[in-house]
Amino acid sequence: MKKIRATITAIGKYVPEQILNNFDLEKMVDTSDEWIRSRTGIFERHIAAKGETTSDMASAAFADMRRNYQVNPAEIDLIIVATITPDMFFPSTAALIQNNIGAVNAWGFDISAACSGFIYALTIATEFIENGHYRKILVVGADTMSSITDYTDRDTCVLFGDGAGVVLVEPSTDNTGVLDYIMKMDGSGKDYLYILGGGSKNPASQETIDKRMHYIYQEGRTVFKFAVSKMADVSVELMERNNLKGEDIGLFIPHQANKRILLSCGQRMKLREDQIMINIDKYANTTAATIPLGIVDACTQNRLKKGDLLLISAFGGGFTWGSILMRWGL
Repeated sequence: MKKIRATITAIGKYVPEQILNNFDLEKMVDTSDEWIRSRTGIFERHIAAKGETTSDMASAAFADMRRNYQVNPAEIDLIIVATITPDMFFPSTAALIQNNIGAVNAWGFDISAACSGFIYALTIATEFIENGHYRKILVVGADTMSSITDYTDRDTCVLFGDGAGVVLVEPSTDNTGVLDYIMKMDGSGKDYLYILGGGSKNPASQETIDKRMHYIYQEGRTVFKFAVSKMADVSVELMERNNLKGEDIGLFIPHQANKRILLSCGQRMKLREDQIMINIDKYANTTAATIPLGIVDACTQNRLKKGDLLLISAFGGGFTWGSILMRWGL
């Protein structure tokens, strides 16, 4: 009997219309296009319109999916949303999306794993599919990073953008789909990448607002060092335990945090640059949305074909990190 695998059968994406480029940021903080490009690889990022929420963007990404694939929302069993910028603490963003798209028979939930959110969510979906509980799972990676970015902080405001990506996960018996994965977490990373305000530790107050505690804080050098080593370590480990070499990988789609991180990981994995998906220049770091946006762009650019071995990897606040190996089925 053939093993049931979880495979991606439909994809969709959305980015807001408004674009904030490096020259715009030059007018806001003490920075320059050359400085941002040379250190991050970013040129522009998309910014949500006033009142546009994470659930709005995810619902728009689902609409994009339906324009290109036969997807009946009433057949969706489960919605898993990876985000650190939910519309509100509750109800969940998954519930709002379910209502928006008419997935009347689905239940769902949000997960918080920062930039690793999408790969965490995809592994959860994989387990539900492989154990036979569900047949159609919508996995969402979406973040409105502009809502938690301090545009007076030159170190962080250049890094982030807004966007959403969705994938539909279904069972497959043709050897396409998720082949293996490794997920990791190290809670000591809490000191280097976080938002202090708004939770039970520091409930919203005039003091937390005055101290700008509702914005991202990142100790850039520490995060950079951890991201390079951990993403590369786990990706190499996944390749080794599946007896793969660099030339076997059709495409590597890493979390788009910094171009130097992506290239460093690729070198450790012995990949050519053309095997690495890089689109950070036009989206910046959209946190949970980077990998699904990369998947859609890779398909649009014909860089990902049915039967290719795809490796995706991410690193985020927590610290959280991991990699997934799959054989592409679309």
